[in-house]
Amino acid sequence: MHENQVYNLRGIVPPLATPLHDQDTLDQAGLRKLLKHVIDGGVQGIFMLGTTGEAPSLSYHLRKEVIEVSVAEVSRSVPVLVGISDSSLSEAIAFARFAAQAGASAVVVAPPFYYPATQQALYDYVIQICAAVDIPLYIYNIPSHSPHAFSPETIVRLLEHPQVAGYKDSTCSMMAYHQLKYKLGADFKKTYLLGPEELLAESVMLGAHGGVNGGANIFPKLYVRLYEAAVKGDTALMNELHQKVMQVSQNLYQGGKTVIQGVKFALAEKGICQEQVALPLVSLSAEEKENMRSFLHSFDAEL
Repeated sequence: MHENQVYNLRGIVPPLATPLHDQDTLDQAGLRKLLKHVIDGGVQGIFMLGTTGEAPSLSYHLRKEVIEVSVAEVSRSVPVLVGISDSSLSEAIAFARFAAQAGASAVVVAPPFYYPATQQALYDYVIQICAAVDIPLYIYNIPSHSPHAFSPETIVRLLEHPQVAGYKDSTCSMMAYHQLKYKLGADFKKTYLLGPEELLAESVMLGAHGGVNGGANIFPKLYVRLYEAAVKGDTALMNELHQKVMQVSQNLYQGGKTVIQGVKFALAEKGICQEQVALPLVSLSAEEKENMRSFLHSFDAEL
């Protein structure tokens, strides 16, 4: 994988769901089918073992299996980013080394959880990973799932490091996006990706480089087309496609559960993999499934 593809990654990079048979058994056939589905849909990269991939709930040996199967299946057709977030610096480094040896294109790290941490400590955490393994690294803020977040000043400092290739922003805040983009400056050349798909269109039109969007597991072509319309400034098409994305958001991500159950249920309905989730997540209720099933059967992702 040419290094420039990682440092200048542009487009849709789905945070891939992890197909499971049970709590600790990977559905390898389902994973391969899902990877083929999104790559055939035109995505520009893959993000394994993120939040949508249920990484914090998976055993270390299962995570390693996910990395090996995914890198082999993708076979360098698109960059493969691997989440290595962990409360232990040693474990994060170990997974970064494993991902690098397996052939991953880059690793992704969120702030460590549990103990209080200063911004200098968060900076040092990332820098020590960079020093320990020779692979590009993305930093990742997701304050809904972590007590800590990289501050804008820390993000700017880290992005100055030659090994830090980009930033994944799941703050769900356009205010935070604009403030950070202002600090980075107009000549910022590395990669800035947003997580919330509800903000994909407007953020790309205003300078973001793409999205790490859960719905792209299910409807990759829809999200790729929305990204492309935003890049071209085709506001009419962008608005139509954005409304489609909002329909996905409102119908699959509601019901008091998380995005993950909705994504996996939809994938099961499409015959790609099972809807099995890892504890502490629980399955959807019969009523929630029926509502989602009705939506999926009536939803046309194409225009």
